[in-house]
Amino acid sequence: MRFISTLFAIALAAVLLYFSLRGIEWGRVGHILAHANIPFVLLCCGIFSLALFLRAFRWRILLQAEGEVSIPAAFWATSAGYFGNNFLPARAGEVVRSLMISASSNLSKAFVLTTALCERLADAIALVTISALVLLTIPFRPAWLPAKLFAVAGACGIVALAILPYLDRASKALLKALPLPHSICERLQHLVEHILRGIRSFHHAGRLGGFLSLTCVIWCLDALTTILGAKALGIGITVPVAFLLVAGLGLGSALPSTPGYVGIYQFVAVNVLTPFGIGRTDAIAYILFFQALIYVCIGVWGLIALIKFKRPNYLRTSADPVSIGAGEESLVAD
Repeated sequence: MRFISTLFAIALAAVLLYFSLRGIEWGRVGHILAHANIPFVLLCCGIFSLALFLRAFRWRILLQAEGEVSIPAAFWATSAGYFGNNFLPARAGEVVRSLMISASSNLSKAFVLTTALCERLADAIALVTISALVLLTIPFRPAWLPAKLFAVAGACGIVALAILPYLDRASKALLKALPLPHSICERLQHLVEHILRGIRSFHHAGRLGGFLSLTCVIWCLDALTTILGAKALGIGITVPVAFLLVAGLGLGSALPSTPGYVGIYQFVAVNVLTPFGIGRTDAIAYILFFQALIYVCIGVWGLIALIKFKRPNYLRTSADPVSIGAGEESLVAD
């Protein structure tokens, strides 16, 4: 199954690259990148790193629903996770950061992984909502960007997060009705309980308020990075277009992809930017710059995180020594 998924991701990347790179003036791309404004590039690196830290702090808000997690532990785990998503296939970073947190705390791996996935789902909801708001307010929008569809999708996501934790009894009844061995049924029930606990992390006014506030700040920082990164290359991107591009890249990253989202990012950049007067060549130059920025920032923080994780004293921060030994078990067994 993983082989088929990888093969599909490679084929999708190849197709998207073909349609994205046709007619590109590579000489101009090289000229734009070679004359990038270095102070603006460094500023983008700083803002991106700040956004990464805030993402870790935001994730910690959900984790704190079940136990204590330090800010450094959340940051290094988040950095390692993003490193895994950018350099490893099959979004392995989500598992990497979940295992790092469960190894340094008494939180179960299933709960931690669920909070990580819920965080991704919340980001997707935020992005489609941002896209809908931008498309409904700007005077011109491409016909293929359906504002109403984005609004409906965002509303459906919010409803799902709101009602799923209340389906605990229904899920248990469904599992009992399945023709499964008792031991497997018990493990699945245990796993579902952890998953619903992870989703239930949002069902607290204080945590939800902090999470939503940080989400707004994070995506504003990402839009600012987009604007400043384009300015570093001599390309003008307005605030609404920056938010649309950020939303498109974020939603596109949910598709099966090769490490670094090669192909997907190029396709999104060309199709979002060209309707607003930015040429295909400039769009490709910008997205190559953006991907290089991600590789450098995530590469530095992620490698430091992995080095720190390998040190024995990292695991000594665990609140429950027994939970470290349990880290070797599967997510279902947990």
